[in-house]
Amino acid sequence: MTRQSDSGRRERVLIVGGGFGGLYAARRLSRDDRVDLTLVDRRNFHLFQPLLYQVATGALSPGEIAQPLRSIFRKRPNTTVLLGEAVALDPVRREVGMSDGGPISYDTLIVATGVRHSYFGHDEWAPNAPGLKSIDDATEIRRRILIAFEAAEREADPVRRAEWMTFVVVGGGPTGAELAGALGEIARDTLKRDFRSIDPTHAQIVLVEAMDRILPPYPKGRSASARRQLEHLGVTVRTGTKVVGIDDRSVHLDVEGVEERLPARTVLWAAGVQASSFARVVADATVAGTDRAGRIVVGPDLSIPGHPEIFVVGDVAAQAWRKDRPVPGVAQGAIQGGTYVAMTIGRRLAGEPTPPFRYSNRGEVAIIGRLSGVTDIPWLGPFGRQGGFIAWLLWLGIHLTYLIGFANRVVVVTRWAWSFVTHGRGSRLITGQPLLPPIQEPEPPATHAGAEASGTKAGTAPPATEAGPEPSLTDAGPEPPATDAGPVPPATEAEPEPQPTATALAPDPPV
Repeated sequence: MTRQSDSGRRERVLIVGGGFGGLYAARRLSRDDRVDLTLVDRRNFHLFQPLLYQVATGALSPGEIAQPLRSIFRKRPNTTVLLGEAVALDPVRREVGMSDGGPISYDTLIVATGVRHSYFGHDEWAPNAPGLKSIDDATEIRRRILIAFEAAEREADPVRRAEWMTFVVVGGGPTGAELAGALGEIARDTLKRDFRSIDPTHAQIVLVEAMDRILPPYPKGRSASARRQLEHLGVTVRTGTKVVGIDDRSVHLDVEGVEERLPARTVLWAAGVQASSFARVVADATVAGTDRAGRIVVGPDLSIPGHPEIFVVGDVAAQAWRKDRPVPGVAQGAIQGGTYVAMTIGRRLAGEPTPPFRYSNRGEVAIIGRLSGVTDIPWLGPFGRQGGFIAWLLWLGIHLTYLIGFANRVVVVTRWAWSFVTHGRGSRLITGQPLLPPIQEPEPPATHAGAEASGTKAGTAPPATEAGPEPSLTDAGPEPPATDAGPVPPATEAEPEPQPTATALAPDPPV
């Protein structure tokens, strides 16, 4: 048990992880004079993960959704912030081993290390299908999205161009739906006038979900509304479809036992999670139970059975809620868990009884695109199930409320307002490696001029029902204009067959 305040020694509380659960526990404990608090994280900042997809799609910059941990606690003299990685646990000596070799002692330990991507036993897919859990992930996804359009602009071969212009999002949960909606906006709004050889509005965006509907935690009506809003943005939603393979040029799908190949150069993973590596260390050291995702099974007070001095909060904890589901792995679950554990520690120090943890579902909100989204907020009654503009407004307000740092709130509001007026995304920077796309058959610059002269987009395949382009009487010069696949053959040759479009290359969704 924890030491009481009259023992002549302050309680040493160690928190591993500066996400929502760890941060909210630390903020409450940092105001308690009976506690010496140490917060350890592999990053020196708290990340507001619900807005991470906006970094991945160029709407916000990384610094606008993150706050340095030291700056948050600089006015709390009882709080020490350390940059480090926890790799070992000795529950008998009450020590956490660090990767640099220096152990940290504790009286009470709070594990809040979160989760990482899960590829369901296919880790070989990771290089071709990055997930979205960190700023590094977000900037890598942003690079891949923008590189794809740049590659399509230069690639002359229509088949390879169609591969670059096809984007697949795997997983129909909130992250997947928001990513797909943002991609739809990028292609059909943000970039539509930025290129000369391609028409970004012809990009194919496919959202793949193994279950029979997207946003499974939401009521069926809200899921259907989200699907309609995504389809309005040009997103193809494919439910009841499993991913069985991913390579650098395609995704292999299983549709009712029939395998199908979907050509695509950009695949984004939003389908599954598993507990962090330190969670396995804690589970092994304490002989704690875990679920299929590796999350630690905790008791009613969020402590590990047999180890009341070790608490587990946030996504890494498997805590019963309803008969058919645990506490969801969302920000509000981590916030409530972290706050509860901090309160419990204070009650123990005061010798007071502690009630069990009770999760309060304050609702879920997902934004689909500009002026659209879906909500499921039970305590608001009928008003809590909204779609479209009202859902979008609720999403804005909720996220600004929980965003850490006043300066961040001001900057984000300003950026959102500017993007709303201009339809732009100001953080479309290609960083990381490689910076240049792997072009196999570069389109010559002369094709661009021909496209502008004829009023068409070079490299954009015509509809399958159209015949090949004919020379225009108004085109300057003796040469006829360029076709989609390159220069038009001499007039004496037979008329070229129409080139396949990106839509024709992508398989039709099941009826």
